[in-house]
Amino acid sequence: MAEGKTSSIIEERKNKAGKLQEEGANLYPAGYQVDITSTEAIDRFDQMDEGTLEQETDSFAMAGRIIARRDFGKASFIHIKDRTGRIQAYIRKDRVPPENFSMFKLMDIGDFIGIMGRLFKTRTGELTLLAEDLSLLSKSMRSLPEKWHGLTDVETRYRQRYLDLIMNDPVREVFVLRSRIIQAIREFFVEKDFLEVETPMMQPIPGGATARPFKTYHNTLGMDLYLRVAPELYLKRLVVGGLERVFEINRNFRNEGISIKHNPEFTMLEFYMAYATYEDLMALTEELFNHLLHKMFDRNVIEYQGQTIDFSPPWAKISLFDALRDLGGVKDEIFQTKEKAGAFASECEIGLSTKESHGQILTKLFDHLVEPLLINPTFITGYPTEVSPLSRRNEQNPDIVDRFELFIGGREIANAFNELNDPADQRERFQNQVALRDAGDKEAQFMDKDYVTALEYGMPPTAGEGIGIDRVVMLLTDAPSIRDVILFPQMRAKV
Repeated sequence: MAEGKTSSIIEERKNKAGKLQEEGANLYPAGYQVDITSTEAIDRFDQMDEGTLEQETDSFAMAGRIIARRDFGKASFIHIKDRTGRIQAYIRKDRVPPENFSMFKLMDIGDFIGIMGRLFKTRTGELTLLAEDLSLLSKSMRSLPEKWHGLTDVETRYRQRYLDLIMNDPVREVFVLRSRIIQAIREFFVEKDFLEVETPMMQPIPGGATARPFKTYHNTLGMDLYLRVAPELYLKRLVVGGLERVFEINRNFRNEGISIKHNPEFTMLEFYMAYATYEDLMALTEELFNHLLHKMFDRNVIEYQGQTIDFSPPWAKISLFDALRDLGGVKDEIFQTKEKAGAFASECEIGLSTKESHGQILTKLFDHLVEPLLINPTFITGYPTEVSPLSRRNEQNPDIVDRFELFIGGREIANAFNELNDPADQRERFQNQVALRDAGDKEAQFMDKDYVTALEYGMPPTAGEGIGIDRVVMLLTDAPSIRDVILFPQMRAKV
């Protein structure tokens, strides 16, 4: 809406607000006692015929935002919207106190209203609240987007999510479903005897993932702190302490790029299970997703961006090297030397730094050539040890680790592995990461001496997994971008 038109509307509404105050109306009263929501009313009374409904003598108080109105002089139909849906109300001059009707005439679309009255059906059969008394609950000084065009500008929708939620019911439904998905995940793990915990968001040493952290400073302690990139090292300290099954659903922060798959602040589920292996977690992950699908939709097949995804177990399992060969068309010589892998990556127009290891190049080739092809749930195993600094080495082949990543819909959804619990091996891996940082890799991990100390007290054989909640919600709501499932995604400052 043009700035001039917006200013004139605000001025007009301020004038109405002034008149309301002159008539004794409180523009922003405290509270209103609601008896019934719009959906409760529809569920309870909409199936009644007009004659039966007329026998109902109870009056109900409802409240919501006015989202539409049709005026006919001495009467008006309005639609109000509450947290559950919308319902029609009918305001007649001869059915409400005079001061009520005078106040109503000065109200606008966007205002919040409380209405007390009886329910009836119009000639068209629409359930309607006949007003006997009404109250202004909040005066809106700005007009909502035009009814027939709604709010369609993507950037405005993300920046002003409150407008998006008002105008676009499907958006509201996405975030309601997101909340229910997270609740179902909690229920699943609690039933499996996991303990939900909270670990530090601000950490003196960022660890648990290969990522660039955000840095801050604590004045009283006189020290640098980092927003966590992952809770992993703290959750595993808890396993050392005897909490054998723990999980956390919370925010991670990574100072990286923004895309349809990435937001600097995102939600992760991480869980750790003593005495389990990563193969056990494969079965548990299949069970978790099928639990979610049946609880949310009562089926295990979904459509995502025009592609059918079948979650029926068992899911496909393939090693990273075999996936590169069989799906990516990579020749065996690429696995032999870093130079050959680098040359092939250049042919594929994959950007590389001179400091990248052979394993890092192979995983970048996988990301470029194979990941987009993995539509149905697929476990990729056998990652190079050099790109897995916290994972336990495979006993038959120490060049790879006991790890899987889960891919669905052409993107990574989860990462899991047998946890490295050998303190000497962990110290050496950290030292290798420190060398990478010293060489300029800002995503390499720090040395965490206290974590090594914790391992020296003994950690039982353990497997752990991280699942990106935002990406799971994307899948289950058919959302093309991570911004569509985060209420307030990070945006560049508006110039």
